[in-house]
Amino acid sequence: MHSTVTPFTLHRWQEGRRPERLNGWRGVSPEFGEITLVAPVPRTLPEVVVSEIRGGLLPPAVYESRGIHAENLTLPTLNRATLRVADRIVPMSRNRMGATLNQRALSLRHAGDTYRLSALDKRGYVLSRAADAEDPGVTITVRESGRGKGRKLTVRAAGRAEGGDLSLALIFAGVDRSALTRFGAVRAGVRRATELWAEANA
Repeated sequence: MHSTVTPFTLHRWQEGRRPERLNGWRGVSPEFGEITLVAPVPRTLPEVVVSEIRGGLLPPAVYESRGIHAENLTLPTLNRATLRVADRIVPMSRNRMGATLNQRALSLRHAGDTYRLSALDKRGYVLSRAADAEDPGVTITVRESGRGKGRKLTVRAAGRAEGGDLSLALIFAGVDRSALTRFGAVRAGVRRATELWAEANA
């Protein structure tokens, strides 16, 4: 069901001790209830890093990166990643050579709808669901502010959203999105070349 979304805030949280310590974001949406994003989930395998979001009326979303490159990651990245919302895999694609923020945006397909995730800068991003004959679409903006324990995410939606829209938007707060920015794309290219070399010589 589509609903107007009141702006809300998720706050940084942490609990427990290593190696089972939980980190992430937590808050309440007036329309969708309590939301918890764990980023990352405590590791069970060295070559897998996972973030997940659950709570309230949102369908659960899980984002994971797999491979030798994941051993040293603190968050999953856009490379070699799988995204699931509820029981559905969400196909993702992007132009790694794009010269602008719009050209580097991530394209997603979920439940018959088309989405684009684009960076505003290194601390903010926008997820847009394309309009169709039955719905004008929605744009969800997520921006991080503050420092240390005072960090927070502000979430605003323009248009009527459903739970899947919010799950898709918020899971990316637990993903390294730097490759969507100009500077991050350069760094990602260098890192990718290094990883390929390491795998070829392993």
